[in-house]
Amino acid sequence: MSSAPAKWHSSVTRYQWLVLVVASLGWVFDAFEGQIFNLTRKSMLAEILAQPPGSADVKAWGDIVLGFFLVGGTLGGWLFGMLADRWGRNPTMILTILFYSVFSGLTCLATDLWQVCALRFLVAMGVGGEWAVAAALVAEVFPKEARARASGIFHSTSVLATWLAGITGMWVGANWRMAYLIGVIPALLTLWVRASIHEPERLQSARRTMGERVGSFRELFSHPTWRLRALCGMTLAAVGLGTFWGVTVAGQDLMSHLLTKLGMAKEVVENESKFAYGIVQATGGGIGMLAFGPICERIGRRRTFFVMQLLSLIVVPAVCFLPQTQWQMLLALPVMGFCTLSIHAGFAVYFPELFPDHLRATGSSFCFNTGRLLAAPILFTSGKIKAAFDLPVAVTALSGLFVIGLLVLAFLPETKGRDLPEG
Repeated sequence: MSSAPAKWHSSVTRYQWLVLVVASLGWVFDAFEGQIFNLTRKSMLAEILAQPPGSADVKAWGDIVLGFFLVGGTLGGWLFGMLADRWGRNPTMILTILFYSVFSGLTCLATDLWQVCALRFLVAMGVGGEWAVAAALVAEVFPKEARARASGIFHSTSVLATWLAGITGMWVGANWRMAYLIGVIPALLTLWVRASIHEPERLQSARRTMGERVGSFRELFSHPTWRLRALCGMTLAAVGLGTFWGVTVAGQDLMSHLLTKLGMAKEVVENESKFAYGIVQATGGGIGMLAFGPICERIGRRRTFFVMQLLSLIVVPAVCFLPQTQWQMLLALPVMGFCTLSIHAGFAVYFPELFPDHLRATGSSFCFNTGRLLAAPILFTSGKIKAAFDLPVAVTALSGLFVIGLLVLAFLPETKGRDLPEG
């Protein structure tokens, strides 16, 4: 009689679990720092501008500050991704966590708009850099039979950040300065990182043999294989992040649109829509991100990306047009969250597997953070598109971006079951 196959986690050591916990906590607080502004922007900018929270100036400056954040995240991702390959994972992770936590804490002292813009830029530099360092570290430390699942778990913990930011926002109310002061707490995590995380041996070996080629953008773009993977990965990330802002976050608006048609009171519409998006749809998205690792371990990375994006092209129009009652929408939204958000965990699984040891953090960060910048126009224009067309039509049209994601997969390799590239 043949013995049952070993479970994926049977070969995972205590230290590897520790790395996953530390990396995930860094990512949770990373995502928390990114989301806390969305919860406090109206009260913060209204106080600084001495205008009502709903004024046009508050809205305009909110977009400007968000623009600084997007640029800071991209530049920080490039810089710290490169340094993670050159200096090592441990010191760079410490520096990125200090960046986003300390500068978030200093935001509680802001009294002028230029201070808010500068501090959010610096926070974003740490936010953009930490993900690539942590994603590369998890991929390097875990055995290949557990790598996809561990990386999927790592990225899916961002759902905890959504809940944490929401709880913080409700707790502090209009006292936005307290919310940013809480953002200093992650700095304590750096003590744990320094004491518990060791540099992967394969990275140390690459730094000894590759010299100046380690963490080099010239090396990344002069090598035809790494260049193609970087540009295609960037496009895949841009699709995922663009559809997040244009499609996934529209779940709240779709519920609001439906409840308004059903004649419900404005206050009821607002509360029920927040619950539908922040709890129900977010839970579906979290399950989708957790599921990406096991699915891609079974059918492959490229095929899982293909299936989830194809399902999104089918599910999004269905969610936009089919639900006729509140309960039908509550059942539909987590399915949309599952499909559209699952591929985000795929970035943490796939990008570190595309690049060699001496370019892993550099390449992964370039893909994720440049994709974030390229997706920014969707963030700024989706509101205009939704205002110009009926909401279900606009969201369905924006979901067409997944077609680009399907096409770009043709130029990327399958990495299932393969060792990480060495050079």
